[in-house]
Amino acid sequence: MTPTLVRHDRHTESSAPADDGSRARDWAEIQERMLAPLYEAVYARLEVGPATRMLALGCGSGLALLMAEGRGARVTGVDSDPERLALARARLLPAPEDRTSPAAGARLVDTVTEAAAAGPHNLITAFTPIGCAAGDGDELVRSLGTAVPSAGRGRTVVLTGWGPPERCATEAVLRVASRLAGDGRTPGGGWRGPRRDDLEDVAFRSGLRPDGSGRVACPFGYADMDSAVRGLLSTRLFDAAVRATDRWQVEKEVAEALHPHRRADGTVWMSNVFRYLVCTS
Repeated sequence: MTPTLVRHDRHTESSAPADDGSRARDWAEIQERMLAPLYEAVYARLEVGPATRMLALGCGSGLALLMAEGRGARVTGVDSDPERLALARARLLPAPEDRTSPAAGARLVDTVTEAAAAGPHNLITAFTPIGCAAGDGDELVRSLGTAVPSAGRGRTVVLTGWGPPERCATEAVLRVASRLAGDGRTPGGGWRGPRRDDLEDVAFRSGLRPDGSGRVACPFGYADMDSAVRGLLSTRLFDAAVRATDRWQVEKEVAEALHPHRRADGTVWMSNVFRYLVCTS
């Protein structure tokens, strides 16, 4: 599945700060689709289908949940971003008058504790790539500490992260975040970059047993430079850089870093590889 190049009308001047709602929409409309090949590869490997009861940690605006439901799975999602979660609810929960929707069994909740209580689940996914910022692995370990016991022993847990930097063209662009934010060694300090054993470290600390892994090509494709900048800023990896400088400065430097990836027709294209680790609880 290849990311679609979609052109969006500019809804804010590039130098103006975007509110949380517009950033969540940028994530849903531009950026989230870039990870669709990762979702599909995991679902195909695990044969996700009607027997699957899936809990998605960091479900974002719901694309991975929709794809799992398309295979017949029953899904529960949780995300710490209320704006993204609101978009997921709009996507997945049926209107009051539509009780025949195939998404009628979806559950979207605000906390991992609520999500765990909605179980039992036989598949837990963490599709937000770890190894991006200092402390993101610690946060996932805490979430897994609540979610995994409710699923019981012998259940499947999937962890994801960026692939090797030399195979991820976007890595050079994301380094702008850590440079503008400072040294990047503190939580919220922007892009840290993946390390070889990030996923295995989280699995070990969470009491999980690795049971296989894979790599998936997830190219980032954008219709134009404006869409590329908005999409990347919607990842939240540049938040610390915006706080340390200002949004205009961050957008300017991200656009400069993207320039080598701009094609003659104005589209922006970067090849990337993501990694997933399949574990057993």
